[in-house]
This record gives sequence, C-alpha cells and structure tokens, in this order.
Amino acid sequence: MTQVMKGVRVLEVAQFTFVPAAGAVLADWGADVIKIEHPVRGDTQRGFINSFGRKIDPLRNGMIEHPNRGKRSVGVDISTEEGQKLIYEMAKTCDVFLTNYLPGARQKLKIDVEHIRAANPNIIYARGSALGDKGPEREMGGFDNTAFWTRSGIAYAMTPKELGGAFMQPIGAFGDSMGGMTIAGGISAALFHRERTGETSEIDVSLLSTGWWACGSAIDQSIEAGDTGKASMPMSGAGAGNPFLGNFSTSDGGTINLCTLTPGPYAKSLFTHMGLDDMIDDERFNSAEKLMTNWKEASDRITEAFASKPFAYWREHLRTYTGQWAPVQSFLDLATDEQALANDMIFEVEALDGGAPIKLVRNPVQFNHEPVNNTRAPQASEHTELFLMEMGVEWDRIEELKTAGVIA
Repeated sequence: MTQVMKGVRVLEVAQFTFVPAAGAVLADWGADVIKIEHPVRGDTQRGFINSFGRKIDPLRNGMIEHPNRGKRSVGVDISTEEGQKLIYEMAKTCDVFLTNYLPGARQKLKIDVEHIRAANPNIIYARGSALGDKGPEREMGGFDNTAFWTRSGIAYAMTPKELGGAFMQPIGAFGDSMGGMTIAGGISAALFHRERTGETSEIDVSLLSTGWWACGSAIDQSIEAGDTGKASMPMSGAGAGNPFLGNFSTSDGGTINLCTLTPGPYAKSLFTHMGLDDMIDDERFNSAEKLMTNWKEASDRITEAFASKPFAYWREHLRTYTGQWAPVQSFLDLATDEQALANDMIFEVEALDGGAPIKLVRNPVQFNHEPVNNTRAPQASEHTELFLMEMGVEWDRIEELKTAGVIA
C-alpha cells in the first residue's frame, strides 16, 4: 500500500468519532497517529454499551474501530501539570496536533494553540468543533445529530412535509465521518503548504460547515430563489417532468432507482430493457421534449413494467442499460456488493477476541488502486510505555508517572 503520509506524526487529543475519524484516515494513509486517552476512562465512547438499539461488544466494537484503526493509544491525564508537560514533549516530535476540545477546556488544560506552539512552533494545529471556532456560540458543544443533521437544514429538507416535524438522524456518525475526512484533507493541504513555504497553519472544520458543504448546491439555490425544498413521500414512479427519474417498486417489494437526467439519448435502451418496444416509435415519447411533456403516461408504463418482475431480475437485467440507475441496497447488501468489493471498499483487521476478523470501511481515497492495509484500533493506553521509551523517557520517570496516576 502506498503510504503517502509515512513519516508524518499526529498527536490526537480527541474523543468520539468526528475528529478521531480524521486521525483514522491519516493512519490509513500511513501516518503515525498517537491517540491520547484518559488513564482510567479512556475515550468516552469506549464506555458506550448500546448504539442505535444494538448491544456493543467491547472486543468487536465498530464505534471504536472505525475512527481509531491504525493508531497507538497513550494514557495521559492532561489535567495534571506533569501530564501537560508530557504532552508538550510529545508535541515536539509531531507534525500535527488534532483536537475537538472546546475553547474553555483547551485553555484550562493548556493545550490551546499558543501552548502547543510554544513547544513546537512548526506544528499544524487542527480543531474540529460543532459550530466553528468563531462567533457567539463557539463554546457550544454538539454531535453530528445536532450540528450536521439538524442545524444545517438537512433534517428539515429530508423530512416530507406531509409528516410534519423533522427526522432524527437515522445513521450513526453520519456527519462525523464526512467531517473527519474533511479535516484530513485540510491537514494534507497544510502539510503541503508547510513543505513548500515553511509556514504552519491552524485548521478549523465544524460539523455545521460540513453539513452545509454536503448540501452546498441545494443551499446556494435556496438562497438565490428565496425558498426551501422538502423531500417527497416514498412512491413508485417518476417525479414531475422526467419519467426516467424516480424510485420504482419491483414485484417482490424491492426498489430500483432510475436517475437518467437526460432521457433522450437513453430512451430506446430503457424501453427495450423494460419490454416496452412499442414506446420507441410512439409519437408521445419519440423525443426528449415529448418525454418531458408526456412524462406521466411514460412513468405509468415504466412503473407497471417494474412491478411485473422481482428485484433480482431487474438488478441483473439492467446491467446493460446504457443510462444511469441503481439498486436500492441496505448496508448488509453493500458488504457483498461485487463492485464495492472489487474496489476494496472493505478491509479486515484482527479482532481483540481472537475470532473472525472485523470488517471495516475503507476511507474514500485510494492511491494507485491499492487496498488499505491497517491494524485494529488500540486498546485504551495500550502503547503508553513503549511510546514513552521510544521518545527517550527513562524508565524511572515512567514508573513515577504511573505511580502518580499521570499515565497508564
């Protein structure tokens, strides 16, 4: 695997998923990521026993593996003076400092940019937050459900008006993973800038800004038009104006999504695949303009055709359709998706329980067509002694720090 970040060291003082996910991406790319955890509690997320109704096995915990694979864990109590001194010593050996602590906590713990830069003036300082590091609400904490999903407008836009209210975020760490990828990209750019100019940078990414970027095209249009779109209730058939754009139910309750935005060039191919050859020369449908005008009649015929055969049939049969479409899949479907597997979208790490390997999702960036080769997430404080010795800390001092409860 091409390790584009080999030789880069990241000091991560962060919890949960959003900011640690950035460290996971950098670890996938070859960086040495040192995760600082509390000597007793570890990352708060390690204490979760349930997630979205599922009981968590601490030895096979996807909530920890996803944002922490490939890292080394060092247990340090950063609320103590000795712990802070240790952090500064570590920072001297690092290229990047990565945190999601709020401004007040950063000042109290003496890990804000001025403290870390005093130890290493050239370090890149990266912050992840709920709402941004400026403005009247910079001290407000949050999760992706609050900042990315709800406040950004996504929950409002995704909830059909017929239902009223707004959906809760249906997918755990949805915005966290996107935000973490964004931070990793920002760090990469900052490292490149430092390499070219010698200048270091501060980086800020918020869950709110990540949500706005994810919806940027729609938001830009809403601001310009002065209105806001809403999702529609699920249905089988096309939406107004384009009979090749919509979700279509199969005979066994599956769903095929057609997303052919320019139907004209693909009409013959679709009609042939749907067994609707009579529509090819029908004067109502024999041009893009006529398809748009008579979209309802075309949609009804296509809807009826999809309903005549099962999902598996259409999934195979439409492989040769020249337009754009997709099967509606679950997460478990994707785990066996031939195309996803061919592109190495899943990789395996060893499990702490010694059982079958744990399957993890690869970050979206692939270098030279090579799969990710990474290790499992560390146990809390797993690498403390080894890393400190690697830094040159004498064993007597390590013993003293352990006795004092500064490290674990």
